[in-house]
Formats: sequence, structure tokens, C-alpha cells
Amino acid sequence: MENRSLSVVAGLIVLLALPFATLAAEGEVSADQQAAWQMRLDKAAALQAESKARQDEADELLVKRNAECATKFLINDCRNAAAREHLKTTREARRLGIDGRAIEREVKREQLSDRNRVQAEEAPRRAADLELRQAESMNARQAAEDKMAATRAAKAAKAAEGEKRKIAEAEKQRKKQADHDARVAQKKREAEQRAAQAAEKK
Repeated sequence: MENRSLSVVAGLIVLLALPFATLAAEGEVSADQQAAWQMRLDKAAALQAESKARQDEADELLVKRNAECATKFLINDCRNAAAREHLKTTREARRLGIDGRAIEREVKREQLSDRNRVQAEEAPRRAADLELRQAESMNARQAAEDKMAATRAAKAAKAAEGEKRKIAEAEKQRKKQADHDARVAQKKREAEQRAAQAAEKK
């Protein structure tokens, strides 16, 4: 089982290593794309800034022209002309703002699409990375369990050996005691026999 787990880990490492060159190349393209997007965003911001500046200038000019028209004989004609000029400039300013916002929306749409593409492309690598981490974790857990089992087995073997020695020592001690008791009993019998013989002689 351990060999199988190691082969799985090795396979996953190879799988993770394969896309590196491709990802590096895509990274360069992505940097170029980022630069292009930034240029377009800068252009969009410039268009919107110009739109606001033109609108502000047109509004100020309208106020100024209306003030000037108040001193002229044909006030309404003057004000109508000023209003037409203001409307023309407002439309131009609005068009610039619309163009700028359109560029900005398009860039953001492309960026979102690119992020989605990158996520989809990286999904297999992330899945393989997750599987590799899980396999490594499983191997580490198995190794820890094997080590604990080996430690328990060694302790059990040591305890069994100790118990075996204890039994052997107890048996040796019992036999020694039995031999001692037998000698003592033999000497006692011999003493009793000698005493009996001595009594008979009297």
C-alpha cells in the first residue's frame, strides 16, 4: 500500500510539473494584455475627463453668454444662439463620456472573461494539487501510524521478553528451592536414621 501511495504522489508531481512552461508563456502574454488594457483604461479615463471639462466649460460659457445677451437689443435671439452652442458642446462632451465608459466596460468585460478562462485552465492543476496534498497527508498519517504500531510492537515484544525472563527466573528459583528442600529433608532423614540406630545400640 505504501508503494502504491508513493507512486500516486510521484504521478501527481509529474502532472503538476507539466503545465509550468505553458503557464510561464501565458504569464508573458497576460502581462502584455494587462499593459494593453491599462492603455485603454487610461484612454477611457482621459475621454471621460475631457467630457467633464468640456461640459464644465460649456456651462460656464452659457452663463457668460446669457449675461452678455442681457445687454444686447435682441436678447432672445442671443440667448437662443448661446443655448444652441451650449447644446452642441454638451452633445460632444456627452459623446466623449459615452465613448470612454464604453471602452471601460469593454475592458472590464474582457478582464472578467480572462479571469474565468484562467480559472477554468487552472482548475485541473488545483485539483491535482489538492489530490497531491491529500496523498501526502495520507502518507504522513500512514507513516505515523506505522511508526506507532512498530513502537507498540517493540514494547510488547520487550514486555513479553521480560515476562519470559521473569518466568524463567521464577522457575529457576523454585527449582533451587526445591533442591534445597530436598537436601534438607534428606539430611533430616539421615539424622533420624542415625538417631534411631544409636538408640537401638543402647
